[in-house]
Amino acid sequence: MVIATHSRPKSLTRAVESAQRAGNDIEVIVVDDASTDETAEVCGKLPGIRYIRVDRNQQVAGARNIGILSSTAEYITFLDDDDYRLPDSLDRQVAVLDAAPRVGLVYGRALIANQQGKVIGEYPCIPRCPEGDVFWDLLVSNFICCHTGVFRKSCLYRIGMLDASIPGIDDWDLWVRISELCRVAVVDKPVSVWRRATLGSNQGSSNVARLVSMAVNTHMNKWMRLPRAIEAPLETRNSVRQKFRDSQASFLLTNAAVTVAAGSSLKAISDLLNVFSLDRRYITRPYTLKVMGLGLMCKLGFSRGRIAFEHYI
Repeated sequence: MVIATHSRPKSLTRAVESAQRAGNDIEVIVVDDASTDETAEVCGKLPGIRYIRVDRNQQVAGARNIGILSSTAEYITFLDDDDYRLPDSLDRQVAVLDAAPRVGLVYGRALIANQQGKVIGEYPCIPRCPEGDVFWDLLVSNFICCHTGVFRKSCLYRIGMLDASIPGIDDWDLWVRISELCRVAVVDKPVSVWRRATLGSNQGSSNVARLVSMAVNTHMNKWMRLPRAIEAPLETRNSVRQKFRDSQASFLLTNAAVTVAAGSSLKAISDLLNVFSLDRRYITRPYTLKVMGLGLMCKLGFSRGRIAFEHYI
């Protein structure tokens, strides 16, 4: 298990301890991505880990690649330093890979927690998790939370390492490339807890507009140029493109409403403009007005608006 960390020693200890409780004989590698605080001292007191420090910040994908190259394990998984694994969860996923040689990746659900640690939802929020050939599903949206995925290290010999030029969606890109060649399995129950980002949390996933822009560019210039995508009928390709843009517009719209609720109106307007550039149909959709209205009601302190808004997000 590779844990990339940068100057967050307070949450790191819990992440490491959860990794060690996630299964038997777990190799935990902590990559200190040029932290400027007491991270090294904290790691020195943590038993049973391999600690690697880099002096120049690599960002998350680069740090994960360093951890992968240092690993001796057959299977790889990631964990962010502010999230944590559930007990015995890794053993259940490893058992799936052991029993199915054609499966290159197995994932599970993640419990969503707010910044105070209270569980408020589950991801993906769908009744049934896709499995098998999920290549086209992943070209529409990412339903695999990063630290729920466990994959064969041998897959990297065929597809390459994580793409360090797209930090924040490097995991999605990896899932797409694995799913093009291998089958994907699922353990349809929570295996980890994901602390959801907010505007001021300084998490990699907190800048939604940047991540959406990166995903749109990667989808057009990389994923749709993979061999399976190129060889597909034009009708399939066009359908996937539209579904992808719709999913990203919906994601950005929700973020715009959250931004309004948090009090940042100018950023919300910027997000809305990006939504409309992705899919102009959102200009006239009642859903757009409803979600933004709930965000505004939440900002103004209406309890009914807050309850309804939390249901939508």
